Amino acid sequence: PSKSENRILNSSSTALRLHHDSQHLIWWTKFYILQISPLKVSTTIMATPFFAGLAVAAAAYAGRYGIQAWQAFKARPPRMRKFYEGGFQATMTRREAALILGVREHTPTDKIKEAHRRVMIANHPDAGGSHYLASKINEAKDVLLGKTKGGGSAF
Repeated sequence: PSKSENRILNSSSTALRLHHDSQHLIWWTKFYILQISPLKVSTTIMATPFFAGLAVAAAAYAGRYGIQAWQAFKARPPRMRKFYEGGFQATMTRREAALILGVREHTPTDKIKEAHRRVMIANHPDAGGSHYLASKINEAKDVLLGKTKGGGSAF
């Protein structure tokens, strides 16, 4: 071979040698990393599927809880009206009268009469209701219609 051919061969063999050396260096680096810290690499490799599984389990439990909450929400009984739970005041006010009849304080007269009739049918003494409650219902109607100034019931 000529000098130019020798140079080409030498340069290509040098390149091959460098390539081989760099591959060798990469291999030894990987080997060294695995030998020095096998626990770190192994923990990282094993932790990823563990956390992925944990995330899937958490999503499944959250979905299950959401479905159960929705089914409980749909199956609940219809909302009942909340009535006044307190006792009666000595002198009936417009507010107390409105609470007894289940209307607002400034309701029109026809609505007050309709509410009085509805509450009185449910609590009439002839139908097993209380005389005391019937008198309070009548007093509430009178207070709201302005027929009395809240003088009190017969009881």
